[in-house]
Amino acid sequence: MNNKRVVIFASALLALGGCATQSPQVKSVESIQTQAAQKAAQKSILEKNETPTLKRKVALGRITNETMYGKSLLRDSKGDVLGKQVTDMLSKSLTESGEYMVFERPDIARLQDESKLTGKKMDLVGVDTLIIGSLTEFGRKTEGESGFLSSTKKQIAYANVDLRLVDSKTGLIYHSLSGTGEASSEAASVAGFGSKTSYDGTLNDLAISNAISDAINKLTQEIQTRPWTTDILAIEDGMIYISGGKSQGLRKGMTFAIETRGKQVKSKQTGFNITLPGKKIGALEIVQTFGDSESNEGSIAQVIEGSIQGIDISKLNVVEAKL
Repeated sequence: MNNKRVVIFASALLALGGCATQSPQVKSVESIQTQAAQKAAQKSILEKNETPTLKRKVALGRITNETMYGKSLLRDSKGDVLGKQVTDMLSKSLTESGEYMVFERPDIARLQDESKLTGKKMDLVGVDTLIIGSLTEFGRKTEGESGFLSSTKKQIAYANVDLRLVDSKTGLIYHSLSGTGEASSEAASVAGFGSKTSYDGTLNDLAISNAISDAINKLTQEIQTRPWTTDILAIEDGMIYISGGKSQGLRKGMTFAIETRGKQVKSKQTGFNITLPGKKIGALEIVQTFGDSESNEGSIAQVIEGSIQGIDISKLNVVEAKL
């Protein structure tokens, strides 16, 4: 009788073992789509958009690691490996978004040294917004459950990035935001059968990447509320030449307002120079773009409303048309 019980119990264990399944590892809890698929979808949407996004000029400043992770007594501020990683990942994401012209600032000293070696003077371009910030939270934890014959183990990484948007002309912080991200992997076993898990270091990068993606979404919503502006380069044969071309999102048929530059007055209350609102005096339409890189591109336009004859072009702005 006892032998029969042993046989029945052993058979039950084999049956449970045969039914054991291995849970697939979850790369990221943020999305089931691969990053390549997400980028392809974003590119498709941009191509179908009849009014391309006008690129803003931004530069990355100081991005540091303010957590205890990756720090030691043997490293100084120049050895901030994680801070440099966050800076590089943020720069890459901003560039790949297709909505910004990203200018180098953290390694500007190296570029200046290179220009000295080649004997070429650097012609630095001013930006609209300087982005500074830090990695303020980063951590990991392991969760799991154990039953009579089954167990699960889940590794979770969490990150938080805080960013500040600074007006490069005044140094005023006009917006601050946070981006959070999480990534996890999970394994399960039944009656000793199933997947085994060890420390997964890739979760750190995934959590930071997800936090950066969240921050860029919020950053874009804020920056896009500020109107895109440019200047008039010249007027020849009745055509207007303006700064900005294909790389910045300008296309044939797009229309812009022509406004006078408002007078600047200094506020006694804040100490800032305040530009009074300009006056719209006309509108123009892009008929052609020219140039082969972001540094030498421009557009040719014609006036479709109003007139700018007799007006000093240095006192005019071309402004994104308000919907």
